[in-house]
Amino acid sequence: MNRKHFLSSMLATGTLLPSLPGMASDRFPESISKKPVIPPYLKPGDTIGITCPAGYIMLKDIEPAIQQMKSWGFNIKVGDTVGKRDFTFGGTDADRAADFQQMMDDTGVQAIMCARGGYGFVRIVDRLDFSKLVSKPKWIIGFSDITVLHGHLNRNYGMASIHSKMTNSFPDDWSKAEPIQVETILSIKQALMGETMKYTTVPSAFNRAGTATGVLVGGNLKTIETLAGSKSDIQTAGKLLFVEDTGEYLYSIDRMFWNLLRTGKLQELKGLIVGGFKVKPDDPGDEFGRTLQDIVMEKVRNFDYPVCFDFPVGHQKNNYALKCGVVHRLEVSLEKIALTEV
Repeated sequence: MNRKHFLSSMLATGTLLPSLPGMASDRFPESISKKPVIPPYLKPGDTIGITCPAGYIMLKDIEPAIQQMKSWGFNIKVGDTVGKRDFTFGGTDADRAADFQQMMDDTGVQAIMCARGGYGFVRIVDRLDFSKLVSKPKWIIGFSDITVLHGHLNRNYGMASIHSKMTNSFPDDWSKAEPIQVETILSIKQALMGETMKYTTVPSAFNRAGTATGVLVGGNLKTIETLAGSKSDIQTAGKLLFVEDTGEYLYSIDRMFWNLLRTGKLQELKGLIVGGFKVKPDDPGDEFGRTLQDIVMEKVRNFDYPVCFDFPVGHQKNNYALKCGVVHRLEVSLEKIALTEV
C-alpha cells in the first residue's frame, strides 16, 4: 500500500493565520456523543444491489464486478437504472430516485453498491425517504459523487457507509489484474464482511505527527464544498476528516480549503487525512505558486492535530475501502502512517 511521494517544494513560511471572528462552527455535541449506527455485516448468501444514482453505465460494463462479487458468495440484484441513460445520468432524476428508493426499501437487499460516480446524487437526495433504511440499516458503497450520500447519512442518521471503488473499477480479467487493483477491491469484501480495517502508508516529509481517535468522515473535497450549509453537510468536530479530489487547479483546491476553514470544519478536528489529488497543471504565465502541501498546512497552522498526506484513497488505483462513520485511530510519525478501525 506504499505510495511514492509527489512532493514538489518545501512548505512556505509565514505567520500564523489570524482568528476570523465570523467563522462558522459545526459543533453539534449531541450528535458527536451518539454511538455510530453500524449496519449488519454481510455473510455468504446475502444480496448486494447495484444501482446508478449518478452517472450512467451499461450492463456489460458491470459484468466483471457482478462475477467477482458472486465469487465472494454474494447474490446480486441489478437495478432498473443500469443500462439507462439520460445524457450523462443513469436515467432521469425520477428513474434514479425510484431505483435507489427501491434498493433501500427492499428487505432482501443487504448492501447497495453505486455503479459509478460522475454527477447526480445531489439532484435526488431530497426526494428520498430514508425511514426504512434507518429502521433496517444496510451498507451503501461508493465514492466521488457518492460523497453526497456519505455526508447525508452521517449528518442526519449517524449511519456508517463504505467509501470505496465501484463497479467500473473491477478488472475485466481478475487473473491479469495488477496487485494494487486486486488488493483495493478485496478491501471492499473485507469491509463488508466485518474485518477490522487497518491501512499503512509511507510517511510524507510534510506530515504533522500525532495520534488521534475519532469517527472517520469525508470524501471528495469539491463535493464537500458544495454541500456546505445543506442538510447533507458533514459535521467534523471531534472527528477524523479525509479528503481527495481530481482534475482541479491548485487555486481551486486553495479555495476549497478556505471553505473548510471558514465553515468551521478544520477548527475542532481530531486529525486530517489528505488522500490522492490529481492536480491540473497551472496555465503558463498564471502559476499559483503554492503546492498542495503549502495550501493545506497554511489552513491548519493554528491547530495541533495530526495531518498526513498521500493517503491511499481517491481517484487512483490505490483507493482502499474506508468505513465512514466508524471510529478509527490515526497514527502519524516519522516512521509510519496507520489508520486503524477501533
